[in-house]
Amino acid sequence: MEPQLLHDVTDSVATVVVHHPAKRNAMTAAMWRALPELLDALAADPAVRALVLTGEGGTFCAGADISTLRDAPEEAQGLAVRAEEALAAFPKPTLAAVRGHCVGGGAQLAAACDLRFAEEGALFGVTPAKLGIVYPASATRRLVSLVGPATAKYLLFSGELIDSARALRTGFLDEVLPEGELGKRVAEFTRILVTRSQLTQAAAKEFADGRTDRDAYWTGQMRGSEETAEGVRAFLERRTPRFTWGVSPSH
Repeated sequence: MEPQLLHDVTDSVATVVVHHPAKRNAMTAAMWRALPELLDALAADPAVRALVLTGEGGTFCAGADISTLRDAPEEAQGLAVRAEEALAAFPKPTLAAVRGHCVGGGAQLAAACDLRFAEEGALFGVTPAKLGIVYPASATRRLVSLVGPATAKYLLFSGELIDSARALRTGFLDEVLPEGELGKRVAEFTRILVTRSQLTQAAAKEFADGRTDRDAYWTGQMRGSEETAEGVRAFLERRTPRFTWGVSPSH
């Protein structure tokens, strides 16, 4: 099978799989180009309430396919930045499910997700210093927001890999699971996400990403919806709420 991004939608969760096992799921130029378009389509699908990004087999993503950097490194980097920004802008919760190596462009993609769960034994690294590449400003800021300036500098200056325990301790990861438990935990957690209010999630995502100028907009959305009333009713009736903001009538 050619290197590509695979995807499916099951139970309101879209799963995107980086598929290039011959090179540890390294991203080719074509894959970088394909990701924003795929994300746009999934964002527009009212059946999708959350997205999981993962890699084929036992590796998340070993970064950019180095062969694509040989002739046009700046173009390749631009493609990676556009893909990263498209992932960060995805309007619904995103979760990176990491096994094995999450390095270079792979770490860039994982950092652009809202949450990151990993299996014990996973390794993380930001490696542009090994190639003489200037890491993009957007990716650097995002890394700093997760791990702080000291750890970001450690990773960027050295290009060294860190294990899952250190990645959890520094804030890059949200959860670390024993071997064989990652898939079960991701499925369990995304089942929780898809039952929660998309209104709350969308507003919280914007605010957490610094869009504090939209407070009035989201307050208006809340007042004009039935989300709060449904949440209170469900709580009093001791049932799971049926939130409908952002869901088309056919769903």
